[in-house]
Amino acid sequence: MKVRIKRALISVSNKAGIVDFAKTLEETGVEIISTGGTYRKLEESGIKVKKVEEVTGFPEMLNGRVKTLHPYIHGGILADRSNENHMNEVSNSKIKLIDMVVVNLYPFKETISRANVTMEEAIENIDIGGPTMIRSAAKNYKGVAVVVDPDDYKKIQAELKDSGGYISPGTLFRLSVKAFQHTCDYDSVIFNYLKNKTGSFGNSDISIRDSLDIDCSSVGKEMEDNFRYSDGNFKDSLGLNLKKIQNLRYGENPHQKASYYKYIDTGADNFAGAQKLQGKELSYNNILDGNAAFGIVKEFAAPCVAVIKHSNPCGAATAQSVEEAYKKAYQCDPVSAFGSVVACNMEWTAEAAKFMLDKYVEVLIAPDFDQQALKILAERQNLRILKMDFELNTYINIINSDDFKLEKVDIKSVDGGLLVQDLDEGPDSKKDMKVVTSVEPDPAKWNDLLFGWQIVKSVKSNAIVLAANNSTVGIGAGQMSRIDAAEIAIRKSNGRCKNSIMASDAFFPFKDVVELAAKNGITAIIQPGGSIRDKEVIESCNKNKIPMVFTGKRHFRH
Repeated sequence: MKVRIKRALISVSNKAGIVDFAKTLEETGVEIISTGGTYRKLEESGIKVKKVEEVTGFPEMLNGRVKTLHPYIHGGILADRSNENHMNEVSNSKIKLIDMVVVNLYPFKETISRANVTMEEAIENIDIGGPTMIRSAAKNYKGVAVVVDPDDYKKIQAELKDSGGYISPGTLFRLSVKAFQHTCDYDSVIFNYLKNKTGSFGNSDISIRDSLDIDCSSVGKEMEDNFRYSDGNFKDSLGLNLKKIQNLRYGENPHQKASYYKYIDTGADNFAGAQKLQGKELSYNNILDGNAAFGIVKEFAAPCVAVIKHSNPCGAATAQSVEEAYKKAYQCDPVSAFGSVVACNMEWTAEAAKFMLDKYVEVLIAPDFDQQALKILAERQNLRILKMDFELNTYINIINSDDFKLEKVDIKSVDGGLLVQDLDEGPDSKKDMKVVTSVEPDPAKWNDLLFGWQIVKSVKSNAIVLAANNSTVGIGAGQMSRIDAAEIAIRKSNGRCKNSIMASDAFFPFKDVVELAAKNGITAIIQPGGSIRDKEVIESCNKNKIPMVFTGKRHFRH
């Protein structure tokens, strides 16, 4: 139900645009109440405005600490317009309803950013009345519009003019959500400032908490989810609510403390929602490797197994059965597979369990497990077994849909901040790729090229993957030069690179990798293209009768 704005309370620290906004309110017949500096600015601008003390009958006190904390204010904001008892109470108490609250808060962040600011100055800039009014109005959003962001003034002015002074239910709700974000961000800044001062008062008992609110400041458009606006762009602020899953024994190394968190709204089909069926406590590195392994296999429709070590695949394969896929993935690099993490996109079978039994595996991940397989693997008491509540067909249908959107995000920490980007998720389409050589790949080579291209995006850059028959045969990962990555992949293949394909996560800066591939019997190449030397790279492929495909898309992974 739309709300007619008849009475508004305005009290803002940031006064940008407030005069123009108040003029629109006045033009649409709104009575305006205000405080302190905001009152003076509006009055000086010729706007008819009433002081808060005229409403409360009580003057400001305690150097302005108490101005709006009064039943005549909060009764007018909090009264539920649909509740007959509420309406009778405010009427009997001669409390007038307030339909709009326009408030932004004392500049606490700006205050503590100044050099040599004292604790006393910081404390005086902790707003009390403002957050209270904002929260009151946001709670009662069905009857009250709460405006905390000057960037919203123009949109609200337009809506008021177009509707004859009304605000729609959708706008009321979006403003309420933004208001709670505003107070959350404000409190987080105060918390972080005071937390860093605890050392001045002796030892602090504040350590890694059971929940985290990662703070920035909220401005701009309506919020769609934790990370994006409705137009898909990343927000100007992040309010990330996380709940601790467990404390870990240590982080990447024994001298580092660590804990494991998940987003409050994480579903069971995400890696953080995995259920442990067996084995020791997961380590920090187990979790990272497990996430990387499952990230590979979940994007294949056929039975797929990935073997991961230090976040890089040391083998991956698809096959007709889980056992066959595991054998092919393991055989890519058995030496590196010692102490690995293994993931599969299908139910783990007894046959695959038997093949695993004499191998050192840290973690096994699958959407389900045959009961006989669990009995076999029970002999390996330290093996961690994770079950994912994951429906493969549903996921494959989603990523193959024309409507697929990059909604998941990848977050990396830097000193003093975070980087957020789209997760590099979903397969690339063959129709977007181009054969750039005079010779074309045959259907079997195309199949291996697409498989290798899907795997190389999960290998740390610079990355080279050699593949044959839907299985990796050599992987070169994390090198500073592409030729080094290619040489490592060929060496690790132990001769199996002959008749394989080569996938490169980024373009070839020189023709040297093509010449190395030709020398070692590699028969097709897939890479993004885009080098200033593409022409000589293609000429080298033509000379060596090696078909080359350009994808037009890079897959760096840092």
